[in-house]
Formats: sequence, C-alpha cells, structure tokens
Amino acid sequence: MNISIIIPVLNERDNLPATLEAINSEESDTGRLTEIIVVDGGSTDGTREWLKTQAKVRVLDSARGRGVQLHAGAQAATGEAFLFLHGDCLLPREAPKLMVAALRDNATVGGCFLIGFPEQSSLSLRIIARGINARTIATRTGTGDQAIFVRREVYEALGGFRPWPLFEDVDLVTRLKRQGRFVVLRAVVRISARRWMASGPWRTTFLMYGLRMGYWLGIPPVKLKQWFVDVRR
Repeated sequence: MNISIIIPVLNERDNLPATLEAINSEESDTGRLTEIIVVDGGSTDGTREWLKTQAKVRVLDSARGRGVQLHAGAQAATGEAFLFLHGDCLLPREAPKLMVAALRDNATVGGCFLIGFPEQSSLSLRIIARGINARTIATRTGTGDQAIFVRREVYEALGGFRPWPLFEDVDLVTRLKRQGRFVVLRAVVRISARRWMASGPWRTTFLMYGLRMGYWLGIPPVKLKQWFVDVRR
C-alpha cells in the first residue's frame, strides 16, 4: 500500500526541516511512502522559498485555512492511503509500517497515533499528554496533531475535509467512525509545545476543551476560530 503524506503549512519555516527529516528517515526504512505534499496557505516567512529546494517534496498553493489546505492536498495525492500531518509534528519512524499493518484489516477505515511533547517538557505537559492519550484510547477518536490517516476510497466517499478553519479534524473522524473501524496506534507523534507555552499549559488546555464544548453545542467553527490563538509567526 502506497501512502501520501499531506502537510498544510502557514509560516512553518522553523519547524518544517525537522518534520521532513523525520519523514525521510521513515521512507528509507520502509519504502512505502509514495509522496510528500506540502500545501502552503500564503506563507511570508520564507517557507515557500525553502520548500523549493526540497527535491522530494511536492508543493501546492492554496487558499488559507486548514480544512481547505488539507483537502487540496488530498485531491492532488496519488496514494492508496492519506496521512495528514501538521507542519510542527514528528512522526515515529515506524509510522508507515504500522499504518499498512492496520489497514490490512478491511474493516479499518483509518486511525491516528498517540502524542507526546518533546522529551524535556515540563511535568504539566507530560500530564496533559497522558490525559489526551487516555481520552484518545477511551473514545477511539483523534485530532489533527495525532496524524490522522485514512483509506483513499473512504476519504473520497465522504467528500473529505470540510472547508473549516477549526474542528475539520474532529468532523472527519466523526464521519469516519460511522464507516468502519478507527484505530489508535500506540506509537507516539512528537508535537510542538509552542501553543501550550504561549498562554500556559493549563490555560491552553481549558481553552481547547471550552472550544470543543462550543463545537458540540453547534457554534460554527468560523466563529470559534476567533478565540483560537495562532502562535505561528
């Protein structure tokens, strides 16, 4: 099974080198990745210029917005499965092999990984990561930070991501679970702590759960985005 990795970016020049380096180490280990597609939403920090120097990366331009960018990448992808990765997240080396093994079960439509912050993170962040992972395992659901993956035919049948700036990931996973089995792989994706550090770990956590509650109460994601702090330059 061939896998397309799709990365939406906006001003991620500082983080993308490490993200792509992790992917390239996986490619040499498994040989299952067919392409890396980076979808830029109008970066002004040199991201687009740096990407032009990366021979293994296919770069697309898109209107700004995570849902819009993710869907644009999926429409251009050629793999049998899609893996959606944020530009500041590091996949575990064994990610493609684990995905392929999970998707051998025809009942499995997609899945995600567990998360962890950088190894030298504070106790507060380690506790938060454990809480996120416990919720993920208990509910068998995930968010964009957790590297959601899906079979191509299932994604296309569902119509893909909605053009939302927020909660496009939660919406897709909700619809995926209605189609079949959504698995949680126990390998860890290393995510950036920058959002939690910008406003404080616990304040950020409470804000995110408040936004999630607003989403489930029916507040439009476009409106919820107004309370979501963007930490990118």
